Amino acid sequence: MKKTIIIGGGISGLATAWLLRSKAQAAGNELEITLLEKEQHPGGKIRSIKAEGYTCEWGPNGFLDSKPQTLDLCRAIGVESNLLRSNDNARKRFIYSGGELHQLPDGAPGFLRSRLISWPGKLRLAMEPTPFIASAPVGVDETLADFGRRRLGAEALDKLIAPMVSGIFAGNPETMSLVSCFPRIAELESEYGGLIRAMIMLAKKKKRDQAAGKVVSSAAGPGGVLTSFREGIQYLADAMAVSLGDIVRPGVAVAAVEKGTDIPYRVKCSDGAEYVADQVIVASPAFAAAEMIAGLDGGIAGILQQIPYASMTVICFGYSRGQIKRSLDGFGYLIPKKEGCNTLGTLWDSSMFEDRAPEGKVLLRSMMGGACFPEYVTLSDDEVVARVRKDLALTMGIDAQPEFVRVFRHPQAIPQYTVGHGARLQALDDALKKHPGLILTGNSYRGIGLNDCVAAAERAADEALSQI
Repeated sequence: MKKTIIIGGGISGLATAWLLRSKAQAAGNELEITLLEKEQHPGGKIRSIKAEGYTCEWGPNGFLDSKPQTLDLCRAIGVESNLLRSNDNARKRFIYSGGELHQLPDGAPGFLRSRLISWPGKLRLAMEPTPFIASAPVGVDETLADFGRRRLGAEALDKLIAPMVSGIFAGNPETMSLVSCFPRIAELESEYGGLIRAMIMLAKKKKRDQAAGKVVSSAAGPGGVLTSFREGIQYLADAMAVSLGDIVRPGVAVAAVEKGTDIPYRVKCSDGAEYVADQVIVASPAFAAAEMIAGLDGGIAGILQQIPYASMTVICFGYSRGQIKRSLDGFGYLIPKKEGCNTLGTLWDSSMFEDRAPEGKVLLRSMMGGACFPEYVTLSDDEVVARVRKDLALTMGIDAQPEFVRVFRHPQAIPQYTVGHGARLQALDDALKKHPGLILTGNSYRGIGLNDCVAAAERAADEALSQI
């Protein structure tokens, strides 16, 4: 019987194990799968903290239901009936600029009325479809900042693109790769010659396809409804771990992956235990995978070490609803760097999902740090709380002291797809050809979201099964 070791029990490792077992059983292949996770509780950054009636997400708070893989996985595991969609408030998103919160418009008329972008900025945006805008540089891995300035103008970069990059990747647009972070946008420019032209053409296609009973993607990529579980997103990781049973071995830290003698791979653990395997699937972050693989292949480890990570501090504040004077009908807001605030933005978690706060209470979740402010992860709890309170007073007029506070630190939170990321992935693919049975998966490579992790897990499971 072939043996497969999966290293890392975050959502990527759990999904890989579950899908590989399911696919192997369907194909009639006997396969011994073992998942090694260093923490006592699997799930990685998928963790829902319940305290004093609040449900705080330690990491991500859900996934979009527009892609099939995660929904299919939920259906297969048997947790589809427990899914919780966010309400319509989640469609309203804001940017803080010039001393006020501006709702992001969802169409041209709303955009013209919005005060978020000045009239000179709007005129520059209106030039986007014209032939006077420079085309994408051929053969150049363009940064998001260079793309924004070239295609949309400096103001749109500062007030629209940069906050989006910090909200999704906690990244710096001056270093992030357009084609690696938002490949769909790069494709639209290449295919249609511009983003506004692409939006117009896709809107026409959407109307035709809707008339035919089809659904198409929006101009910037798939939309969808933010989806979680009433118990929190950890419910998905817990359900997979329970389903996998004794396949999951928590509290086992892997020290090294080495070549075996009579079997391809030997996995050595920090406690002295050893496992042998025909295949090793590493679902750990790139920096951790680099340490494990260094002795096996220094070249692969060196490439993995070139993938940087941004730190992040997540701060949950609970208030009585009466302490907040403004409407909370929305997803939350992001803050451009030029506003000089301490936080990247704040999500109104209790407005998006039911039961995230007790009756009559409100749960706000702020983000601090990222690639532009790496030092913030070292601040004391008192300093973090003081800075968040200062920002909330400025952006939302909240002067009251929160009745509930939780601070979660992630020193290496989110992989950064910086310029050259695509070339690094190609180098990894080439180097891995020398090691049949060694597979890398997770959010370090081709997408950081939960949907991306599940899609990568399916690719890893298919690759592993094809080698058996």
